[in-house]
Amino acid sequence: MQKEIKCVVMDWAGTAVDYGCFAPLNAFLKVFKEEKGIEITLRQAREPMGMLKIDHIRAILSMADVTEKFTTRYHRMWNEDDVLEMYQSFEKHLFASLTEFTEPIPGVIETLNGLRAQGIRIGSTTGYTGAMMEIVRPGAEAKGYRVDNLVTPDHLPAGRPAPYMIFQNMIDLRIPSVQEVVKVGDTLADIREGVNAGVWSVGIITGSNEMGLTEEEYDRCPAGELARMKEEVRQRMLGAGAHRVLDTIRELPDYIAELNVRLAAAAR
Repeated sequence: MQKEIKCVVMDWAGTAVDYGCFAPLNAFLKVFKEEKGIEITLRQAREPMGMLKIDHIRAILSMADVTEKFTTRYHRMWNEDDVLEMYQSFEKHLFASLTEFTEPIPGVIETLNGLRAQGIRIGSTTGYTGAMMEIVRPGAEAKGYRVDNLVTPDHLPAGRPAPYMIFQNMIDLRIPSVQEVVKVGDTLADIREGVNAGVWSVGIITGSNEMGLTEEEYDRCPAGELARMKEEVRQRMLGAGAHRVLDTIRELPDYIAELNVRLAAAAR
């Protein structure tokens, strides 16, 4: 039987909701400053975005500059006790603010409704835990955004960039082939998750963690500067293995149509 795209697996923060992916960013900045007295840059906080959040903390601590700041301040290497202490603080900060970051990103609702009308199922993966998504999912649904399936990393062998959440979506939604799945995300971890699962892996620039702009900052940004930033994001995503990088989610239906042509040609 000829293959065609049957499932889109969406990320959440920075892809579907929370333009610019600010809820986790703010929490990470606060945790490092308040718990450990260490200043980290916005780029350091954003670089591992998309991973399970406790893994994200480990990834920041493992950065050479952050490790050096930690050892200078505490005269020792960081350890798992530090990670757990910081993660507990991170959860406290994140849970306090999550309800404010469930607004769907422009273009998402109508685009996915159009794909759903074509019979495409909408799955989802995230770096948030199940408890976090118990806040985000109802908040997004109240604003008109819904998915057919949600998989969180906390009950699987590993989160991103491992492929397990995508595979679980395929099981739950009964999708028989990785060639029939498109993974859509705004972080390098999202893209690597898709690549590791063997599905079509797509990066979205506008509203992304990688761009790191609020909607207002995006709208005010001079055209030349915006184009430069977008090209930098595009190259980072392609470097992570993205099959395609789209400017906005609105371009996704055309890419899926292109993939269906390719799959039909391969079948012939």
